[in-house]
Amino acid sequence: MWRKDQSNIRSSEPAIMDAAKHEFLNEFGEHYGYPNAPKTIDQIRATEFNRLQDLVYLDHAGATLYSELQMESVFADLTSNVYGNPHSQSDSSSATLEIVKDARQQVLDYCNASPKDYKCIFTFGATAALKLVGEAFPWSCDSTFMYTMENHNSVLGIREYALGQGAASIAVDIEENETPGVSGENITMKISPHQVQRRKVTRLLEEEPAGHVYNLFAFPSECNFSGLRFDLDLVKIFKEHSSRELGISSVCKNGQWMVLIDAAKGCATMPPDLSKYPADFVTISFYKLFGYPTGLGALIVRNGTVAASIADIDFIKRREGIEELFEDGTVSFLSIASVRHGFKILRSLTASAISRHTKSLALYTRKKLLALRHSNGSNVCILYGPRSLLELSYEMGAIVSFNLKRPDGSWCGYREVEKLASLSGIQLRTGCFCNPGACAKYLGLSHLDLLSNTEAGHVCWDDHDIINGKPTGAVRVSFGYMSTYEDAKKFIDFVASSFALSQNGIDHGNQLEGIEKGIPDTGYHLKSITIYPIKSCGGFCSRNWPLSKNGLKHDREWILTSPTGEVLTQKTIPEMCFISTFIDLSQGVLFVESPRCKERLQIRLDSGVNHGAMEELVLYGQRYKVYNYSKETNVWFSEAIGKPCTLFRYSSTEHDFMLNKTNGVATCRDTKSVLNFPNEAQFLLISEESVSDLNRRLCSARSDVQKGKCVTRMQVDASRFRPNLVVSGGRPYDEDGWRIIRIGNKYFRSLGGCNRCQMINFAQNAGQVQKSNEPLATLASYKRVKGKILFGILLKYESSDEEQQHDDDSWLHIGQHVHPEPI
Repeated sequence: MWRKDQSNIRSSEPAIMDAAKHEFLNEFGEHYGYPNAPKTIDQIRATEFNRLQDLVYLDHAGATLYSELQMESVFADLTSNVYGNPHSQSDSSSATLEIVKDARQQVLDYCNASPKDYKCIFTFGATAALKLVGEAFPWSCDSTFMYTMENHNSVLGIREYALGQGAASIAVDIEENETPGVSGENITMKISPHQVQRRKVTRLLEEEPAGHVYNLFAFPSECNFSGLRFDLDLVKIFKEHSSRELGISSVCKNGQWMVLIDAAKGCATMPPDLSKYPADFVTISFYKLFGYPTGLGALIVRNGTVAASIADIDFIKRREGIEELFEDGTVSFLSIASVRHGFKILRSLTASAISRHTKSLALYTRKKLLALRHSNGSNVCILYGPRSLLELSYEMGAIVSFNLKRPDGSWCGYREVEKLASLSGIQLRTGCFCNPGACAKYLGLSHLDLLSNTEAGHVCWDDHDIINGKPTGAVRVSFGYMSTYEDAKKFIDFVASSFALSQNGIDHGNQLEGIEKGIPDTGYHLKSITIYPIKSCGGFCSRNWPLSKNGLKHDREWILTSPTGEVLTQKTIPEMCFISTFIDLSQGVLFVESPRCKERLQIRLDSGVNHGAMEELVLYGQRYKVYNYSKETNVWFSEAIGKPCTLFRYSSTEHDFMLNKTNGVATCRDTKSVLNFPNEAQFLLISEESVSDLNRRLCSARSDVQKGKCVTRMQVDASRFRPNLVVSGGRPYDEDGWRIIRIGNKYFRSLGGCNRCQMINFAQNAGQVQKSNEPLATLASYKRVKGKILFGILLKYESSDEEQQHDDDSWLHIGQHVHPEPI
């Protein structure tokens, strides 16, 4: 009966999908998919983005994707033409000069800017374009730099140039508001200023103001945090109305206003029409328009602006045009030559059609996310933006920014969402997106909150996603011209299945069905002991092994670092797993082998260290004293991993020197134990029965049913999780409920579950490292607790003072009984 029901469900899935898409097309079909373009969206994806077959890419606000057709055109262009340095008179140089001129015109055309009114200056990205404005603007002590709260860090960088020259700087909030101006016209925006910032620059303040006063107002055409599109009428409002009419006379003196539009994000879906909105500066980033080339941007400058104010020099005598004046040295002419192939694609679709297409996907996603509810009726998703995101009066772009909540009202950290999305083949963005003003505004973070977060070590893209019960950033999905309904649908289904359906067992993951409290089960025994002498390299098993105050003797006692001091692990260098190790205690030697090295390396345990070169190393919040090795030893390891590296050996640690604290607690969980170089604790314990249960689930979730037989696509053994101890006996996940365990006559304290990362998805196969989404994806479906995917437990050795003085008497042996005490 069950199989019949499952078969019916499976066979009906395409019909359900078709019905859902039909519903979507009924509402958005007029705007979705480029019906009037040479190719439909499905044809574009099939012919130009084959690499996205198994991937949902939703970070187009960070960087959109280049099409395969575009890159074929670039390659054909560069391999069939000769482009020389444009600062010459040769034919190849002349050809390059024409290409650069044509590219400038295409940029102007894209923003509907007449070459009589505007010039295009190529820069090394949008940030460099903004820096150019800050450096060249004629600041004075009477000038004001005004900017919206929703601005990228690169725009905020202009503030330093303004303050450094004695100008005032002020952030403002822009809201829609029907307020009659002095002239009788309606200024439809309310401008609310924040506190004025001014830096004392004595020399400048003492000088008499010379000439005209220039002020600068900067805003993004589209907020890269919320997707809110700013009304471009702001250009006319600031340029045509006085500070008194704007309601900012108390914070700004008179003077001429110039306007900067940061269009790095907004240009991809709705370029500003400069014939209607004559801004003085517009910044553009090409990889956000069509993916390639990177490292190239443009600054569009209004002609009168440059001649009258910025160029405080006679630029005509120095260079023939304003472009050459501000483009230092030789421009990136091969990248500029590639620009036309990107614009060709955008022209074939048209900017207006791209805007309608991406906006329909974003609006659909917002509606579906807002509709998600937990079983208790509470909202799953909190979206950021205007008060009513679905009101037509607000022009929203192709960005959806949000955070998720659990049924009890607590927040889901954005790193949890990002990790699970990646396992589901969905690439998105999390954090503050380098937009601190919008982040603070929409998350409701006070200055005290921001200061507290900074003191906790939080930066824009780190793992500190929840501090003091509040999110420090958000989750963002953004759509590009090649995004599809299927992309949006898969993402919405992911959120619903991973965060909205509490009945699926997620967040109940420990499943403490094992031992009864107060009645220890004595059926457990120690199945294996594994020592990993060098962090992230291969380990070896032993039938018995001595204990020390640091854990298993010599376990993770050595570490490899890069020339810059970065600790090397399999997360960044998976090939480290092929370095095998073995310690012969009777000989006092660590043997190390690598398929890349002919000779086996021997490191004596009682010598071989360069004792005259003790160094300090900060790792996991602790300062370690370490010894280094000879040049020959480091050359061996460099050859083994294919990168320059240095081998260090643990000497001691300073426990009073703690870093990376959050709420006063260091990120290293076992901060009171003596540790070598493990991530969190002295020991990791895995249950053989828990591994078997995981394999059963992998078989059920990832296999085909053929003639009643389960054809398994993958199985894992305990070694995949790099445990020190494997126990056998009892039921799966009994270990999750253990508080104290005794092995033989030695006691160990549980520090809780081990939070797994994608490192367990690396597998060795025929001398190669292969990565998949398993087993982490399956573990996430039933072993996720408050954002952590737990498997195995961390242990601390509870040794007595007498045992620490007689380490040689403390051994573990395979077959010893394991006696747990429950929580």
